[in-house]
Amino acid sequence: MADGRLPCVEEPRNNTVAVIGLGTMGAGIAEVFARGGHHVLGIDRDHAAVTRGRNILEASTTRAVDKGKLSIEGRTDLLARITLGTDLATAAAADLVVEAAFEDLTVKREIFTELDTLVAPTTVLATNTSSLSITEIAAATDHPERVVGVHFFNPAPVQRLVEVITTLQSSAAAVTTVTDLVSSLGKTTISCSDRAGFVVNRLLIGYLNRAIRLHEDGIASRAAIDAAMVEQAGYPMGPFALCDLVGIDVVLAVVERIWGETRDRVDAPAPLLRQLVAAGFLGAKVGRGFAALPDHGPRSGPGPDATVLADLMVLPYLNEAIRMVGTGYATADAIDTGMTLGCRMPAPFEVVAERGAAQILAAQQQIFARTAEPAHRPCELLESLAVAADPTAALAQLRSR
Repeated sequence: MADGRLPCVEEPRNNTVAVIGLGTMGAGIAEVFARGGHHVLGIDRDHAAVTRGRNILEASTTRAVDKGKLSIEGRTDLLARITLGTDLATAAAADLVVEAAFEDLTVKREIFTELDTLVAPTTVLATNTSSLSITEIAAATDHPERVVGVHFFNPAPVQRLVEVITTLQSSAAAVTTVTDLVSSLGKTTISCSDRAGFVVNRLLIGYLNRAIRLHEDGIASRAAIDAAMVEQAGYPMGPFALCDLVGIDVVLAVVERIWGETRDRVDAPAPLLRQLVAAGFLGAKVGRGFAALPDHGPRSGPGPDATVLADLMVLPYLNEAIRMVGTGYATADAIDTGMTLGCRMPAPFEVVAERGAAQILAAQQQIFARTAEPAHRPCELLESLAVAADPTAALAQLRSR
């Protein structure tokens, strides 16, 4: 088209999707599209990587059969819809390419530069990343308007949530194509603009980093913090147990990206994070993480009780969620959906409704007064909700946007 914009593609014309990278996430994404009836071209750099991807696919679909989630015939048909290989040029046959290579900006940019010369002008290019800049990846192409971010959650065949991330240059047609296609696979999508961590990881990883700092600063033991978040805040597991599950190196990588963008001191990686990664304590995947370390309680006095401890953790998280809405970054509904589906955590704006904006504001003001950290200043939208003539109605209106 003369203006460089993509036409709105309702559905891929040949029902073919290419997935670049066949690690755990890439193979999972390939399975998701194949489950949806699409022919999938799975591509990786060499035969060893392709073999690994095939093994992941076969193991995952076998588990699905064993659990009664997939019939034997369905498994056979699904795998028959996936063609694996090492030639990136085969992606030219697809109308949507999903890159799911290693989380390295240089690697992803190189792939997109090459893809840009191979695929048709109408092909939409999507990058699966948990926090890298979509804008920087898109800048490696001559057609950044057709680049969109998609963040599938692991394991992709099971997790329902997918974040769709737009840049300043993403065309509405490209975003619509990706959103509609992913939704047709039975996934729930939420939209946001291109900032480090997007919605879910921006809130989740900030919360995990705060927990590590609280422990590192001698405020409370890891066991006490984990227990407070489960018993008082209603979270499915405590932050240290979750760090071990997610991978401490993964947590550090996302914290580094968020801090690199904000440069707020509260976003700086807790020193203990770097020490653990340097020592090879990466969590459950290597059998060594926080659970393998000796725990210690507060350095002075009995330390805060569970209720206060939970508030130390939850209030900045709620303030940041409200700030996201106030700045137009994401809607309240998207944030609630993201945190409940992506993390099984209580919906932030349901918590705000239960506790009341005025109470949250007063408590956050105390945190700001004690820490003097700019990032802990109550956001403008929280202040507005707290003084609204009808705070309940104001919050309800906010959540309906």
